Amino acid sequence: MSETIIILTEEPLTAVDVENISDLYGPEDDVELVLLVPANTKRNLFVDVVDQLTMLDLPGVLRELREKPNAEAVRAEAEEILATSMAVLADAGAKATGSVAEGDAVASLIAKVTEVGASQAVVVTRPHAVADTFRQDWAHQAQRKLGLPVLHLYTGSGFIGDS
Repeated sequence: MSETIIILTEEPLTAVDVENISDLYGPEDDVELVLLVPANTKRNLFVDVVDQLTMLDLPGVLRELREKPNAEAVRAEAEEILATSMAVLADAGAKATGSVAEGDAVASLIAKVTEVGASQAVVVTRPHAVADTFRQDWAHQAQRKLGLPVLHLYTGSGFIGDS
């Protein structure tokens, strides 16, 4: 019987991310990965600016203050993240499908976990100082609502978020 792992990511998956996810199962296991990339223009400007400041990214702060996301650009970026991530998964030999998730990212993750009866979920993000500190990141939100473990990985690293 096949097992399904749902992956929610805001960044293109890297080879390191795929390796970390592959460590969740053995080579003989029949596992299907389902990738979700959110195309959501809702944002909290204050939180985004504080996140950039904590990373000492002053150009990032200016971008956050100047740029207003438009739905078409956000959707195109999500499609690009999906395509890049699917290519990395294919290169690693993973059995995977993927889609762009509309609306709330966590709600999309929960709906997909429920739809396919997944036993595991993985959230891959860059560090978000405010959300991570106050346990409002996607992984914590999903874990509270699903009642099952949600692994939170920081993109491109072996670091695991506290969820």
